[in-house]
Amino acid sequence: VAITTRLLVSHLSGIRHYEKDITKVKEEKEKANRALKPATTYQDKKQKEDKEIEKTDSVKPRKEQESEVKSRSSKPGRRDKEFEQEEYYLKEKFESVIESLKIFKNDPLFFKPGDQFLYSTYGFTLLSAVVERVSGQKFTDYMLKMFRDLDMLSTVLDDNEAMIYNRARCYIYNKKGRLVNAPYVDNSYKWAGGGFLSSVGDLLKFGNALLYSYQAGQFKNTNGKLLPGYLKPDTVAMMWTPVPKTEVSWDRDGKYAMAWAVVEKNQQCGCCRQQRHYASHTGGAVGASSVLLILPEELDSEAIDSGLVAPPRGVIVSIICNMQSVSLNSTALKIAREFDKEKWAQ
Repeated sequence: VAITTRLLVSHLSGIRHYEKDITKVKEEKEKANRALKPATTYQDKKQKEDKEIEKTDSVKPRKEQESEVKSRSSKPGRRDKEFEQEEYYLKEKFESVIESLKIFKNDPLFFKPGDQFLYSTYGFTLLSAVVERVSGQKFTDYMLKMFRDLDMLSTVLDDNEAMIYNRARCYIYNKKGRLVNAPYVDNSYKWAGGGFLSSVGDLLKFGNALLYSYQAGQFKNTNGKLLPGYLKPDTVAMMWTPVPKTEVSWDRDGKYAMAWAVVEKNQQCGCCRQQRHYASHTGGAVGASSVLLILPEELDSEAIDSGLVAPPRGVIVSIICNMQSVSLNSTALKIAREFDKEKWAQ
């Protein structure tokens, strides 16, 4: 088979995630899909309620307690199961991303590349190895230079040995539902898929750089005063174009694009629910959760041609939480919509 970088960046490569058993992965996907489907008829709902009533009183409180202890996820069970995998808690230090490929390089693919979607952190580990070989320098050095170019000076490697100013402590709930310190892990095996520390301010800079690049090509009459974006407009547009056969766990309206989840502008009928175009991505690590959401402003031709406005135009929401398995995308979207609504009201 052939695995391309495009397949890797859209999680269509067939490379496994933390779970090594494809049967278990399929079972969890089926459970998650069933949980997302609404009851189609009153009769189905009634039958479901009758079955729940038949459960014993001793089981019910236990289930309620478990649901409170387990953190929330937009696809029930998926994130919780992920954090049960042993490889999530690796303590081995890898000197290079090439070396970390040994974790999964001899494992079989779960499906033919391009056929199905499976979110894979190891797919991004392989992608980082490609960057390392093509650039001719260590992946971490390559990324830190890029962060410096973007003025993201608080974004660094999550290196346990380094003294990092203002590094936050991370927390999880234990089996008894009590808040405890997150266990020690070494993320050197997945720098690209969850190995960087950042700040809300730096993530906002990152979002602004992408939004500026995305919109820069739309502004024509700037008399040469508008600097080019960090990326070409067409590149960002391609990154934010949904890819067929993909899915997004944190927003049922979205599709996966190239390293971003994207919801496209859509309204089926008059007075129906409107979908605004936005791009986002959540982050989950041992003891931490995050989200970066970009809601571009819908620019009219008059505003663009007049030269009275300049990019970036829109709302960017960044949230970082030192708590494991906190679902943040819906919160970020609500915040973005409120700011967007307030702007138009003015």
